[in-house]
Amino acid sequence: MANVSIKFNGKDFILSCEDGQEEHLEELLIQINQKFNNLKNDLGNLGENKLLLITAVKVMDEYYETKKKVDQKKDELKILSDKFKELKTLIYEYRDKKETEINQLNQDHYKLKNEMEMSRKNYEKFLDEATEEISSFVEKANIESLS
Repeated sequence: MANVSIKFNGKDFILSCEDGQEEHLEELLIQINQKFNNLKNDLGNLGENKLLLITAVKVMDEYYETKKKVDQKKDELKILSDKFKELKTLIYEYRDKKETEINQLNQDHYKLKNEMEMSRKNYEKFLDEATEEISSFVEKANIESLS
């Protein structure tokens, strides 16, 4: 344990703290001393005990106000976190939906491509058959006209 020598309200005190916490304890005591002296200047000398009590009440008031703000920020952070999770879920759902649509479009494209190829082949076959029938008709017509 370390010892810290401080001066509070004109009196010397020695306080103990964990090793390495000396600077932190000194900073805290400076803040308390400032609050005490400010109250003493604002309210006059009401007596050391009453000024210490009022100082303690002010410090606790600041603590609870700070705690309330921290709790409020935690709640806001939780709400934001929940909204982020919801948005993330929506993004993944949207991505999955679009991937499904893209896959369906690819299948439709492949199907249409195959149908067009089949139609082209059928058209060529139809043209070949029609050409053959016309040629056959022309040949018959030429043979009949010669006879």
